[in-house]
Amino acid sequence: MIQIFLLGILGAVISAIIGTIWYSPNTPMGKIHMESIGFSKLSKEEQEKKIVAMKPHMWKSYLAQMFFSFLSAVFIAFVMTMTKQNGVAPYIVYFYVLSVWLCFTAPLIGQSLLWGNCDPKLKWKKFFSDIFANLVMFVVIVFVCSLIV
Repeated sequence: MIQIFLLGILGAVISAIIGTIWYSPNTPMGKIHMESIGFSKLSKEEQEKKIVAMKPHMWKSYLAQMFFSFLSAVFIAFVMTMTKQNGVAPYIVYFYVLSVWLCFTAPLIGQSLLWGNCDPKLKWKKFFSDIFANLVMFVVIVFVCSLIV
């Protein structure tokens, strides 16, 4: 159980690293994200003011995101551990995670964009950017767990 918990923490860190790279302003996905939240429409001065205003509260958002990433990583670590303990080939976990991604994660992201206030012109770009960000995170966490478990 301790190993699953520690892998969950490691997975949350991996998610934070991948998310930081994925959504950085210099990547196409980061540009889509900035455009979808309306940040790219602001002048440089307005952007700086908004950044300064948001900084004191960003730790709450990052903490919440780390918690959600931790939960996903704990699930992946649990599935990996149980799969190996039951003598099933570890590569099967990739199928499990792909199924979870396709059947749960992608629809939830789609629903949040469908009913959210995202610019209709950006919805498909944002949808594919976000679901593939999650897929990359899941696959990397499975890979790291497979090396440790």
